[in-house]
Amino acid sequence: MCTSIAMTTHDFYFGRTLDLEDNFDERVVFTPRNYPINFRKAGTLRHHYAMLGMATVQDGYPLYAEAVNEKGLCIAGLNFPDNAYYPPEEQTDSANISPFELILWILGKCNSVKEARTLLENTHLIRIHFSETLPLSPLHWHIADRNCSIVLEPSKRGQELYDNPVGVMTNNPSFDFQMTNLCQYMNLVSGCPSNCFSKSAKLVPFGQGLGSFGLPGDFSPSSRFVKAAYLSLNSVCAEDEASSVSQLFHLLNSVSMVKGSVLTPEDACDMTIYSCCMNADKGIYYYTTYSNCQITAIDMHRENLNSRCLRKFPLCTAQQIHWAN
Repeated sequence: MCTSIAMTTHDFYFGRTLDLEDNFDERVVFTPRNYPINFRKAGTLRHHYAMLGMATVQDGYPLYAEAVNEKGLCIAGLNFPDNAYYPPEEQTDSANISPFELILWILGKCNSVKEARTLLENTHLIRIHFSETLPLSPLHWHIADRNCSIVLEPSKRGQELYDNPVGVMTNNPSFDFQMTNLCQYMNLVSGCPSNCFSKSAKLVPFGQGLGSFGLPGDFSPSSRFVKAAYLSLNSVCAEDEASSVSQLFHLLNSVSMVKGSVLTPEDACDMTIYSCCMNADKGIYYYTTYSNCQITAIDMHRENLNSRCLRKFPLCTAQQIHWAN
């Protein structure tokens, strides 16, 4: 599970929920411009754009779940089980990149979605596990900047790239279905509904919010897609930083999973272990965790962008409470 949202006020913001049954030793990781990034089949990237995001670090390698680079390009990998397919064969006319390398590959080289599109035209995702104990996850990716969003989905149909006009992504089914499914909710309005039932029946709304009657509230991927898209596209927000960050967290909270509300087939609790909001223009990463709803922030521009060392920031998971007396 997971939901990602792209939002623009004065600045461009990108956020996601990470929904899992357990933590994965995640922490906020800053990768500076001169930290060498080794690719299994594509050599070493010794100089690249700096980036900041949530990752687990294995053998010095940052495995990002999502990140933003210094140019304002954002990427999030979301679960895509039963659909994701990575062929084992290499392509001689393309850069062969493993899925665990993709975020580093794109954010290290590209300053925009336009450049990412061009790079992806010559990028072939290949089935190379990070290690025997750390196999690949079935993923698809939401890639966005302040101008547009796209979705990359590798399946047995091939490596497909979709325009994403709503700036939202969840999980299964494929993105083309999610967009078609929105047509079932074209009647929703944020204001008071008009009486389309009958001209002879003088029907009057009996409360606020009836214009969105039928908006799904369950946690299935298709329902979260509809709800996140509706709320995001109808969002009204001031343009200052505090209002924008607060608004994106409100949007993410609307599709967050409460522990116990969704059980996996193994009877584990699927829950939102963290939510994040990235100001892509300023290079700031904000996050909350399931156990700590206070917002914590890391600014990449307070770090040495030209460093050769990773910076790892353990998560603040203990609940922070401001006492007023």
